[in-house]
Amino acid sequence: MAYSKNTPAGQAVEGIITDLPGLMAVAVVDVSSGMALASHSNSPSINPETAAAYNTEVVKQKQKAMQALKLQGETIEDILITLTNQLHLIKLNPAGSKFIYLVVNSRDTNLAIAREVLRGHATSIN
Repeated sequence: MAYSKNTPAGQAVEGIITDLPGLMAVAVVDVSSGMALASHSNSPSINPETAAAYNTEVVKQKQKAMQALKLQGETIEDILITLTNQLHLIKLNPAGSKFIYLVVNSRDTNLAIAREVLRGHATSIN
């Protein structure tokens, strides 16, 4: 457990753990620095702080691609990465300054429910 329950990021992580108790890992990440503001992992093989840094680059590269394509008026809602046995979801807050990174087992988790849980918590991390 790497979070304080007294911060918006920590409260979001705690809420997501409550809503999705079978999750593998979760982190709230600052886009500008790539630092995890709060994180938790139920899997020894997933370090959410390391994942936060790498997934920040995914977000930044997608933002650059959108600029290059002149996609004005568009913002990133979420990014889904599907692996053999895992789903990795990146949900940006409305301001685009932070994101929630979630890893779940693809066989045990309903994608629609996971997205709805993240949508509900993304506004709290502004």
